[in-house]
Amino acid sequence: MNMLFFCCSRVIILPFIYFKKHMSEISLTDATFDGEVIQSKGVVLVDFWAEWCGPCKMVGPVIAQISDEMAGKVKVCTLDVDQYPQKAREYGIMSIPTMMIFKDGKMVDMFVGARTKEDIVGRLNKVIEGK
Repeated sequence: MNMLFFCCSRVIILPFIYFKKHMSEISLTDATFDGEVIQSKGVVLVDFWAEWCGPCKMVGPVIAQISDEMAGKVKVCTLDVDQYPQKAREYGIMSIPTMMIFKDGKMVDMFVGARTKEDIVGRLNKVIEGK
């Protein structure tokens, strides 16, 4: 099954698998955030995003790759700020995408905007290594 997109008068066909939710990603809600992030041991990456956000759509596949490749080392979570605005307000999210890295329930890094996979993985590895 393929999906059709129209862009600049061209048809773009993307395999349906491109849109598959990766099993290792956890979709958070305001109600599940604390249990999945704050009460977690280890490293957690949280991607605050929205469906309408162009840069969020660009970084989404990168987050999915990181989730798959770093499974067991990093818990990767996403939170749709339109559907679940409480935690976004609580953490002062003013622009998206915003990504936060937590270690043992404490936020240790935060960055805003679309980033490369190498940048995000580099930040995660620094936290994992304790640097």
